[in-house]
This record gives sequence, structure tokens and C-alpha cells, in this order.
Amino acid sequence: MNIKRAIAIAAGLVLSASAAAQSWPTRPITLIVPFPAGGGTDAFARPLAAQLSKQLGRQVVIDNRGGAGGTLGAGIAARATPDGYTWFIGAAHHAIAPAIYPKLDYDIQKDLIPVALLATPPQVIVVNPQKVPVNDLKAFLDYAKKNPGKLNYGSAGNGTSHHLAGELFKLQTKTFITHIPYRGAGPALQDLIAGQVDVMFDGLGSSSGHIKGGRIKALAVASNKRAPGFPDVPTTAEAGVPGYEVSTWYGMWAVKGTPAEVIERMSGEVQKALASPELKTSWNNAGSDIPQMTQAQFTAMVASDITRWGQVVKASGVKLD
Repeated sequence: MNIKRAIAIAAGLVLSASAAAQSWPTRPITLIVPFPAGGGTDAFARPLAAQLSKQLGRQVVIDNRGGAGGTLGAGIAARATPDGYTWFIGAAHHAIAPAIYPKLDYDIQKDLIPVALLATPPQVIVVNPQKVPVNDLKAFLDYAKKNPGKLNYGSAGNGTSHHLAGELFKLQTKTFITHIPYRGAGPALQDLIAGQVDVMFDGLGSSSGHIKGGRIKALAVASNKRAPGFPDVPTTAEAGVPGYEVSTWYGMWAVKGTPAEVIERMSGEVQKALASPELKTSWNNAGSDIPQMTQAQFTAMVASDITRWGQVVKASGVKLD
């Protein structure tokens, strides 16, 4: 094969790949959300799906696959056909899971490709106001210390950021609160509202609507600044627990083997969606800024979090309940 022919073939392949990316999508796209409806991942995935549907001219649908702290849905996504029609919406939980679950049926760093960071809301300490009659974090701490073991907290499941946020809070404040894991933040929140659990260390995205509706009470956000859309909720430092800072994050992954050109196209569409007035308003209402992070930076962040949480889990001795 002469040089001119080789160059022509290579150019043809480039053009073919580019054309495929431009013609994609030709049918509906699925976003796998590894928790039941009503949780933090869902709170950001649904507005994103609606915006992407408008931009791409194809329906983008949510497939909720809850269970095992979000790892069940991640495994399903990792085994999906890598044709650009299945994407995974995961969370900080998935950087924690490798240290908590010793026998995962997928590898988050080998089987899925980070595409974009979507949102970074802080964790928020919320209580059922009828079950826990306090108005601020100091009063909550006093109540918890006077009633060791009486209070319980719900989480999205073992090994999730909710779980570790609760255990870190107990460690720092020297309190004893019983952990009750659920299949997702949505079911846990419903039981918090119903009074079946007393408190949650939740991502603000899933709690935001219930806080504004008065069904649960926010005592503090676990960040170094007050959250967008919630100017009246103090930080944990302001409320009397300095040094307790726990944020969560949500992101999109592609299935390994998805054409690079399609991943690049989706990455661009996501950034366009995040810049839209609709998502800016939605994110503000859910207590999150719009993240400014490239695909490469998100990839590095995920790897860093896996290492960091592995060290935290090892040092804390957190075990599956």
C-alpha cells in the first residue's frame, strides 16, 4: 500500500467517525440512575434528561435501577452495549464503593469512562421536626447526647456518602445514632417525612423540595459556605461543628467501548445543557453551583476520590451493616 492510499484511508476513517458522531443519536437514549426515584442522583438526572432531549431531538429516558448502595445499577451500566445509547449517572458513592464492597461485579475505573461532572451540592443535616423538636444543630447535639442510641438516621445505603457522612458526624461529635440503610435516598426521605427515621445526612439536591415544603427541617449544610438557594441555612461551622464538611457530587459516565467521537459529542451537549437558563435555575433550587470542570479534570477527581475514600474507610473501620 503506497503512502497516498494509506493517507486517503486514514482520512476516510476520520470522516466516517465524525459523520457517525454527527448523525448520533438516531433513537432514544437511556440514562441509568442507580437509585430509586426521589433521590439526589434522580433530582439532577431528570432535568438533565429533559434538557438533553430538547438539544438532541431524541427522547432521553431515565432507567432507575436501585440496590446495593448504587452498585447494582453501576454493574448493569458497565455491561451495557457500548453504542452510545446507554449512559450512567453516578455519584460520590461510586468512589466509595470499592472500599466498602469487596466483590463488585464491575470496576468503575476500567468498565466506565467519566464524561462530565454534573453537580456538587453539599450534604445537609435534616430532621423530622415532629420526631426531633429542635430548631438548630446545637439543640440537636444536646438532645442526641442526652439520649444516646435513641435517635436513628437513614441513608441511601451502605457505603454511600450519606452513610459515611453520618458516621463521620458521630465520630466528630461523640454521639451515638443508629444507622438504617435504604435502597436509595428517596425511600429514606419518605420514611424521614413519615417519622420512621429521625435524621438524615442527605445531599441537598434530594432534600431541597422537602425543606422548602416544611416537611423536614434543615439544621446545617456541611460546607464552608451557605448553599445557593438556601441563604437561611447555616454552615456546620456557623452552627457549632467546625471542621465537619461533607459534599457530594453527581456525574455522567459512558460504557467502555463507546465510540470516542460520541463521548466527545455527549460531553459537549452536557456542557451546553449545564449552561442553559433552565438547568442553572434547577441547580440553584437544589442547592448546587454549576461545576466548571473538564472531562479530564473529572476523570482525575474520580481517581483521587477513590484513593481518598479508601483511606477514610480503612481508618474509620466502617463495615457493612
